[in-house]
Amino acid sequence: MSTLRVTAEVLTVHEHPNADALELAQVGLYRAVVAKGAYRTGEAALYIPEQSVLPTGLVEELGLTGRLAGSRSDRVKAVRLRGELSQGIVCRPEALADVDLALAAAQGTDFAERLGIVKWVPPIPPTMSGDVEAAPDLLPWVDIENIQRYPGIFEPGEPVILTEKLHGSACLLTYVADEERVYVSSKGFGSKSLALTEDPRNLYWRAVRGHGVPEAAARLAERLGARRIGVFGEVYGAGVQDLTYGADGRRDTLGYAVFDVSAEIDGVVRWLDAAELLDGELPLVPRLFEGQYDSERVLEIATGRETVSGRGLHLREGVVIRPAVERYSPVTGGRAIAKAVSGAYLTRKGGTEYE
Repeated sequence: MSTLRVTAEVLTVHEHPNADALELAQVGLYRAVVAKGAYRTGEAALYIPEQSVLPTGLVEELGLTGRLAGSRSDRVKAVRLRGELSQGIVCRPEALADVDLALAAAQGTDFAERLGIVKWVPPIPPTMSGDVEAAPDLLPWVDIENIQRYPGIFEPGEPVILTEKLHGSACLLTYVADEERVYVSSKGFGSKSLALTEDPRNLYWRAVRGHGVPEAAARLAERLGARRIGVFGEVYGAGVQDLTYGADGRRDTLGYAVFDVSAEIDGVVRWLDAAELLDGELPLVPRLFEGQYDSERVLEIATGRETVSGRGLHLREGVVIRPAVERYSPVTGGRAIAKAVSGAYLTRKGGTEYE
């Protein structure tokens, strides 16, 4: 899940192809459906992204009572309006009436706290939870921003690698070589430097033990001369999320695929190529494309059928984009890495979104 920022943005307004009274306001590569004439190209307005939870007063002010997602109808979610995908909300709240939104857009001001908007936190099912312990040596995962919100993360023509983004639950494993110690965590617990106490009923521990991940991490640490190895994988299957890829999370056929690796070598943590290091050792997420970056091509590849099962059982969630050579991004303030998510995935019926 990406970080939450509620910012003013300069809009580009397009015609809605299927509705005379509606238009499309573009922010980055996102488009949000708005009332016709409410905004003009070049004007600034507030953009509230998906997965934002709004206070009741703001929901009422925007005329969205009963129209948002969640049990309290207060969560922003992608929808199709008259056939067009609408991602996020474009508005000018009364609370910001005295704010120069164009200046705020230039300065990148975040209005989330001022407006009482918070990030939605998915529920944690019992099989993904458990007793936890402090784990200061745990190597954390990072939030991945959406390329549609931040299209400047990659340059056109830059060599990139696209891997399939799986709809499961992220599993963090850290192997500490000098202690021969294994820590296993979820993304949520990992962000707090907490690890899950080993329990054969726990989804993540079942996955790493079933696929021999600690042993593979130990071998990799020895090969690289690393003090710590981080192996980041997706656990998937029936009982985990609604997209199963033909696996069953309740049985020995629990799915697991590595999507990233990090290593602490000589006191420095580096991100490494999982396919280069672990091919043949552990299951890997499918690599869908290697070549020059083109945003339209990326969005095209993000949409389609899954390739994990080899049978195209259901739709694809999206893709993760990485540079061919790991680098820093001034846009993210960290790794140059991003995701692109399928519109069909965002608007599917009966979807689950656990942590």
